[in-house]
Amino acid sequence: MSGRICLITGVTGMAGATAWKLSQLGAKVHVVARKVTDLENIATQMAAAGLQPTWSQADLSDETATEAAVASCVAQHGRIDALFAVAGGSARKHGDGPVEQASLEGFRAAWELNAIPTFLAVREVVRVMLGQEPDPNGNRGSILLMSSVLASSPASLFATHGYAATKGGINSLTRAMASHLAGDGIRVNAVAPGLVATPMSQRAQDDPDSLAYAARKQPLAGGLIPAAAAANLAAFLLSPDAAYITGQVIDLDGGWSVTEAP
Repeated sequence: MSGRICLITGVTGMAGATAWKLSQLGAKVHVVARKVTDLENIATQMAAAGLQPTWSQADLSDETATEAAVASCVAQHGRIDALFAVAGGSARKHGDGPVEQASLEGFRAAWELNAIPTFLAVREVVRVMLGQEPDPNGNRGSILLMSSVLASSPASLFATHGYAATKGGINSLTRAMASHLAGDGIRVNAVAPGLVATPMSQRAQDDPDSLAYAARKQPLAGGLIPAAAAANLAAFLLSPDAAYITGQVIDLDGGWSVTEAP
């Protein structure tokens, strides 16, 4: 990843771990998130380790703010070689849940939190990639989206159906964009994690039943998956080592999707 320009949406959990990983591999990382304090924290911590990420503050559900954040990355670095669109979250507090209990507000909030930021970031980055010269291998860029194991392997214990629907939409978007952009030298894939130890999963981490379920359902992890595992996978999929992989939704689930657990 030496010298490659990588834009990451989100700055905690899997996004933050990937920012560290890519920087350590020699990439120039630009992170975008809503909270300035989170951006300042990771920039300070990485600077102390000799790494120099750049960043933009933006509400990624806002079209103008997203356009400005991507433009800022290009203004500082000249191009974008990779995008990891992580920003999103649970809409449970807004009323998402099992379909018979979910509110319209909660369902809409799930799309505002997950689908809209992904779409806006991808749209702006694809526009940049299409306008830049390909690298010596004919590639213009690599895009990685954030799905979830719940889109294809649901569990009643984690029944937030609006969230699952947005992740299913991201799976479809991944394949459609990969088909459309392959001829332009742009790869598009998605990672579908199981239960990962991140700030978003704190509710599950505080719940003994959820922890016990994760231990049974994710036997390769024996519980929650570390965020570093997602960073390792992202680094591979965004790198030239994955030059011939596109249109794939890859489960990072510790066995969740192939394990029967009561």
